[in-house]
Amino acid sequence: MANLTPPTSVPNLISVTPAAVTELKRLMTLEDQPGAFLRIGVTSGGCSGLSYVMKFDTQRSELDRQFDFDGLEVRVDLKALLHLAGTSIDYKGGLQGGFAFSNPKAKRSCGCGSSFSN
Repeated sequence: MANLTPPTSVPNLISVTPAAVTELKRLMTLEDQPGAFLRIGVTSGGCSGLSYVMKFDTQRSELDRQFDFDGLEVRVDLKALLHLAGTSIDYKGGLQGGFAFSNPKAKRSCGCGSSFSN
């Protein structure tokens, strides 16, 4: 009988730019949480209906899909992946910099770029 459980490591359905990876690794070092990884997800709320969520986490789930970006472990749960597939995360430094999500599934987003609808 075939194993119907999908693998926990799959081809990158999301991307994180080298600039974002560098900044996330720097921030993770400041957090000092052994075994932590970056969790990316969505939550309901924001001006457009859904908001992006990024946090450092240590709780892994069988429903997570794992990605690796130059040694940075990133996990996204299956439900969030429905909204995030194809998304790219970038980081721009400077006074008005920060993390930016480019989501091809977003039909509209708010001015600050932290919420979207699809």
